[in-house]
Amino acid sequence: MENFIEKMRSLNTFGKPLLISSLMIVFVATGFSAMAQQGEMQYFRPNDKRGINVFETTKNDTTSFYKLHVKVGGNFEQSFQSLKDKNTATPMTEAGFNGNVNSVEALTPGFDLAAANLNIDAQLADGIRVNLTTYLASRHHEDTWVKGGYIQFDKLLFMHSALIDHLMKSFTIKIGQFDVDYGDQHYRRTDGGNTIYNPFIENYIMDEFATEIGGELYYHDKSGLFAMGGVTNGELDPTAIAATKEDSATGQMNHYAAAFHGKLGYDKQLTKDFRFRLTGSVYTDHSANSNTLFGGDRTGSHYFYVMENAAIAKGTVLSDENDYSPFSGRLNPGFSEEVNTYMANTLLKYKGLEFFGTYENARGRTITEVSQRKATQYAADVIYRFPAEKENFWVGFRYNTVTAALQGYASNITIQREAASAGWFLTRNIMLKAEYMNQVYMGYPASNILNGGKFYGYVMEASIAF
Repeated sequence: MENFIEKMRSLNTFGKPLLISSLMIVFVATGFSAMAQQGEMQYFRPNDKRGINVFETTKNDTTSFYKLHVKVGGNFEQSFQSLKDKNTATPMTEAGFNGNVNSVEALTPGFDLAAANLNIDAQLADGIRVNLTTYLASRHHEDTWVKGGYIQFDKLLFMHSALIDHLMKSFTIKIGQFDVDYGDQHYRRTDGGNTIYNPFIENYIMDEFATEIGGELYYHDKSGLFAMGGVTNGELDPTAIAATKEDSATGQMNHYAAAFHGKLGYDKQLTKDFRFRLTGSVYTDHSANSNTLFGGDRTGSHYFYVMENAAIAKGTVLSDENDYSPFSGRLNPGFSEEVNTYMANTLLKYKGLEFFGTYENARGRTITEVSQRKATQYAADVIYRFPAEKENFWVGFRYNTVTAALQGYASNITIQREAASAGWFLTRNIMLKAEYMNQVYMGYPASNILNGGKFYGYVMEASIAF
């Protein structure tokens, strides 16, 4: 190292000091970074291709702890979109806006806004790991925002108890602000710049994802059975200010109750070629300041500007907030005050053929409603990954449909999507994928911009994860 610096100094002639100094800084910083990142994380889901179909981290103690170390990782994605949209809504004008506010925005093929995540993980002690994830840039939050962070305990050696050490061979404790472990789909979804786990471009129509403050306790059995119980504050944006609104259903001043969730499942590699996973999840919050289980994504949809009006999208929204948002193509049922929901998932994987299914039954309401509404979602992914052992390529098909009762609507609406995808892992850190999709809207009133709505076309995306 000293010889290298002396050689660099000898080159530091007139006109080159800035260049040489910069090279020295890069070299030293790279060296320190390499030293800081020696060693693997314990009980950790890899950020790259190895993390596909990894759900809750297991109790397999495959990595030895030697000292505190830090892993700095990232996710980057860039997409190219060629989508078309149309509708049959009745032309309508709105005060303060020009033209027909029920006309959909004209689209053209082009690049979408790129997204990036910064992931920092630290192994603090044997069996103790901490995570911090930051959204560097995304559609919904173009500036840098902290997504959340948590500490995970898989060992409690500092307790100096043989009994606790034995128990922790089967238990995991997670505390912080993290993705609520409701359902299995949130392990396969796109999250800002992190698209590596998703074989498709977008997430479900009804996207169940939120980061909340709380804790989760996992029990893992060697048979493949596992269970989880969790409690959170039920809020994406926590507050310590007393409520000032009355709950229409109870007639009492609103209060911010804790939210509870749980999961019971079985996950086993039954043979060398066949894996079977079946889980059931529940989430319940009876009183919230603003629950966002179905609207907690701070990065936004990866279908841009579809089914939106240019004038409205840039200004104040109409009375139905579900129509205009950064979440193009998704549906938020609006269960901000109370939500009670259940999801069942199954993963069947035989060699390269993979089936992932979802059934979801959600009920909830806003603070101004006296009774709960219902939303039901079905989804099925069929993926074929090849060649054998490597699985660097895939082709896939997704069917996703949601039927929901929305506030102020006389009858249920339905949204349906079909998507076909193909992808290629150039390396385990670099992925290319393309999707052709079609989404239709049914049951919306003639005065709503989504009446007779449809968008379709293709999206291509490049993604890096490390």
